Formats: sequence, C-alpha cells, structure tokens
Amino acid sequence: MPKYEKTDEAISRLSLEEYRVTQQSGTERPGTGKLLNNKEPGIYVDIVSSEPLFASADKYESGCGWPSFTKPIEPANVTELSDTTMGMTRTEVRSTHGDSHLGHVFPDGPRDRGGLRYCINSASLRFVHRDDMAAEGYGDYVDQVEDVA
Repeated sequence: MPKYEKTDEAISRLSLEEYRVTQQSGTERPGTGKLLNNKEPGIYVDIVSSEPLFASADKYESGCGWPSFTKPIEPANVTELSDTTMGMTRTEVRSTHGDSHLGHVFPDGPRDRGGLRYCINSASLRFVHRDDMAAEGYGDYVDQVEDVA
C-alpha cells in the first residue's frame, strides 16, 4: 500500500499560492483555478501527499467558481472539520495524510448524487490523467474514472 505523507521536500515544491491555500488555509479567487474547467478523465490527488481525493466522474459544474465534486474517491483520505471563521459555520475539508486545506463541503450538491458539494481549491490538487494513472500507482481507481463531456 502506498505511503502518503507530508514532507519538507513536497512543501518546498509548492508555489506561493499553493502554499497559502494548503498550508495557511487560504482560498483561491473564484474562477481562477487551473482545474476549474478541466474535463479530462482522471483523478485529483493532494498536491502535497499525492493521496487520491476525487475522481473526474464525480466532478460537476456547480457555478460556484471552484472545482466541485459530489464525493471523495477514497473517503478515508478526506477529513472534515468544523470551521467557524468568516463569521459563519462551515465544514472544512482537509487531506488526511497531507493535512492540506482543500476547501469546504456544503449540503447543496446534486440531490440525485448524494446532495453534497465538495468545493475544492485547484491549488490544493494535482490532476492525474487516466492514461497515467497505472504508471503513477493509481491503477486501482481507473474503474472510477469516466470520460467527462
């Protein structure tokens, strides 16, 4: 089983924006994330630990300005915490092994797909295309990936 962890080396490779989002619980500006409009088949992994987080089959256009997913590909890799910053109560989403701030989860997603919207910062993710998944050690997840129109 792969070992997913936060390392000094991985942190040193982050851009300033990736560091601000993942390590300082920041938020990228809506509509600016590099993965917002990605429609390629594959999975999204933590930019720090490489743990698998979301599949393209669960990505959808929510109109919120950030990549949105209906569920994690591997629930054990996503931790949910209460967040009372910004004068409201929300549920923060962090990667379990990398402890990266990913975004938030809200109960306003598509009802027919579970009703959740994981609103995730592109800066916290690395996309692995379906064609590269096996070579990068994510072959077990290929069956959860589909072409996205």
